[in-house]
Amino acid sequence: MTVEHGAKSPGDEDYRCADWCRDVRARLFDVLIFLLFIGSTSVSAQELIVNASLPESSLTRNEALLYFTGRLQRWPNGVPVKVFVLPDSDALHRNFVKSVLGLYPYQLRRVWDRQVYSGTGQAPVLVSSEAEMIERVASTAGGIGYAHEVPADARVRSLEVR
Repeated sequence: MTVEHGAKSPGDEDYRCADWCRDVRARLFDVLIFLLFIGSTSVSAQELIVNASLPESSLTRNEALLYFTGRLQRWPNGVPVKVFVLPDSDALHRNFVKSVLGLYPYQLRRVWDRQVYSGTGQAPVLVSSEAEMIERVASTAGGIGYAHEVPADARVRSLEVR
């Protein structure tokens, strides 16, 4: 019996479990790198936007969370807060909730549902697109929402999240 010293394939006797595991790990690593690359090209929502009539220039992360969960219902100047959000399935919404508010969308949804069903609060206004969100925030005193980037609309401005 002669043994060839060359490339081994899954059909060869000498192809062992360790070799197979190494090949699988290498392929999984390649897939993981690919998925990370795809994920890194996704959109990021870094802009918290408000109606330009509000005097605030920045919020802490906790304040943003309190506004979006309905626990703070008035701005410091007394104007009622009106929150606008995209659907839970929207990539911009998911990214904003995770990166800015530090929650998962389902956690935020639970807070809103609890307030609505207990009669202690209202759910935010659901909009269908980023363009509609910008328009609604612009036309609503006390409006707050989010966008991919600072809108060109002078009636809306960005707030820094500290």
